[in-house]
Amino acid sequence: MTRTLTIRRPDDWHLHLRDGAMLQSVLPETARHFARAIIMPNLVPPVVTAKDAAAYRDLILAALPDNADFTPLMTLYLTEGTDPADVAAAFADGLITAVKLYPAGATTNSASGVRDLNNARQVLEKMAEIGLPLCIHGEVTTHEVDIFDREQVFLETVLDPLRRDLPELRVTLEHITTAHGIDYVRDAPGDIAGTITTHHLMINRNHMLVGGIRPHYYCLPIVKRAEHQLALRKAATSGHPRFFLGTDSAPHLDGAKETACGCAGVFSAPNTMSCLAHVFEEAAALDQLEAFASLNGPARYGLAPNDATLTLEKRAEPVDYPRKYHTPDGPLTLFDPGHPLHWHILD
Repeated sequence: MTRTLTIRRPDDWHLHLRDGAMLQSVLPETARHFARAIIMPNLVPPVVTAKDAAAYRDLILAALPDNADFTPLMTLYLTEGTDPADVAAAFADGLITAVKLYPAGATTNSASGVRDLNNARQVLEKMAEIGLPLCIHGEVTTHEVDIFDREQVFLETVLDPLRRDLPELRVTLEHITTAHGIDYVRDAPGDIAGTITTHHLMINRNHMLVGGIRPHYYCLPIVKRAEHQLALRKAATSGHPRFFLGTDSAPHLDGAKETACGCAGVFSAPNTMSCLAHVFEEAAALDQLEAFASLNGPARYGLAPNDATLTLEKRAEPVDYPRKYHTPDGPLTLFDPGHPLHWHILD
């Protein structure tokens, strides 16, 4: 039953590392398999300025294990008070790779996000002028829109008007969760691409809700119907250059997840590559795994693919991933794909 697959070393184009003890605990899990990652800026307080990004990058580099080969690609958190000159200077210096748009209230630590894009117009115009990508959490947050419809409504009422108004703006729609999002990114004219997470490929809302609520499957954007999961799988395994991996691995301690009002986020960094191999094998598309995990993302961001490689081996016995990871502040639960994973990552 043994079978091996070697691909260029992958990158993660959407990653939460947090800070403090959590950063120390989860960073080695990403650095073990991934060469680069776009780092989300939604700390408390958020990473808004170039000075903030430089300080956060230094924290990450200091937390890396000895001999780790990993490059954090920094982002800035877009606010209605963001300084266009500061953003442009950070990009020109190579300090940042993108700017992140969180609609205010859309997800964890998004209270400082944008409520009215018109108030960030000068920053967006400058980004379009200099070719700085905008990574978007694509959901509306108005109370009258059902949580399962937030992405579709965002496409129609926010993203499409924004892109018509600023056609030169480079947009990455992050963690796509619907067939509507897939269709938009695949077919829309202009400079657009999209990331797809590990967990949205593996689960749908039935996994989260049927037979009892499973808090460690709760994420934002929330998992959708099975038909949307199938659309995500079809896009990811197609090899289409506009789609690539962004795990959105977002660790929260068990105490913050298993509570009356639990935090949104799935921790998937350790077992992502085993999960992806499982998905791509089911689709008879293992030959497209390298494009999704290792090639399309670098091409999108103007970077060369990694020279190093990663080898996966399918074995009869499943991978024995820990169910829990222990941090100085408490336990952290690994994403459970719901079935054994037989693709091992060779050291």
